[in-house]
Amino acid sequence: MMSNPVEPTKIDDAGSNSNVETPTPAVSAINRRWKREDLLNKGSLFLRGLAFFFSLLSFIIMASNKHGGWKNFDRYSEYRYLVAIAALSILYTGGQAWRQMVAYLLISSTSAAIPLTNNMREGQDNIFTDASASALSMSFFAFLSLALSAMVSGYKLSTQSYI
Repeated sequence: MMSNPVEPTKIDDAGSNSNVETPTPAVSAINRRWKREDLLNKGSLFLRGLAFFFSLLSFIIMASNKHGGWKNFDRYSEYRYLVAIAALSILYTGGQAWRQMVAYLLISSTSAAIPLTNNMREGQDNIFTDASASALSMSFFAFLSLALSAMVSGYKLSTQSYI
């Protein structure tokens, strides 16, 4: 008995294997979905990294903002609040706990310290008020990063397949 001989692989003019079937539309859709989910995972991780970075900068800048007398951040409850929340944000982004709560606290601490900084800058603009404004900016960027990360997570949750 003779078995069917194996057909040799046909190579077309472009150098590709013509025996390989093109993917079906369902396979193409699955591949596109996997690529989209991978992009969302990487984007969410990137935004968490940004939130960690900006929170760390906010904490470092404000905690080192001691220039003697009235120019010490720890004399003002708004700035102590900003430092405390920046530290919480650093811990959060490392451990991913209570995303919306920390984002709210970041924007809350930023908005609490803005009026004090503006009033001080009207009287005298110096290294203390500049560093305070920088810490406020970094805290706001940390909030934006967390808010965007939460939006991506919400999108991922809403498009998740339960089948």
